[in-house]
Amino acid sequence: MKHLNIEIKAKCNNHKKIRDFLRSHKAEFRGTDHQIDTYFKVNDGRLKLREGNIENHLIYYKRSNKKGPKQSDIILLDSTPGSPLKEILTRSCGILAVVDKKREIYFIENVKFHIDTVKKLGTFVEIEAIADVDGRGENVDVKRKKLLAQCEGYLRLFKIQPKDMISVSYSDMLLGK
Repeated sequence: MKHLNIEIKAKCNNHKKIRDFLRSHKAEFRGTDHQIDTYFKVNDGRLKLREGNIENHLIYYKRSNKKGPKQSDIILLDSTPGSPLKEILTRSCGILAVVDKKREIYFIENVKFHIDTVKKLGTFVEIEAIADVDGRGENVDVKRKKLLAQCEGYLRLFKIQPKDMISVSYSDMLLGK
């Protein structure tokens, strides 16, 4: 399924404050997931296999590397732990990077919040405002504006400073890009 995301990633040293806000606003807590994201070498965009206790997906996405809210165009495929998918991708594409993280997952309506602790990198918060795109002529611009407004609203509520915004993926950070 295709998804339209407007998202931010930021360094975060106040997980407790964000967690308290989410709980006080009745966010749905989906759990804490230990995730291994294996990024594969591809010619365009990013391709990763997420292996976790809660989330298991093959994810292809394109996103510009800029600070602040940015659009990600995502194609998501559910995967089954233990399938030969990782071996197929490793042999055919090669591994670019592996990201090992502990992720707390929360939702308020269509907005997903991650509180991440990433090995070798530190602690972060991600905000993803998400809409499905079904390709039947729906107004993507209207959805994009709504998602951007949601993301910007939570940036203000969490008091995330521009200096803390991250423009690249965790894999890029590990690779020193």
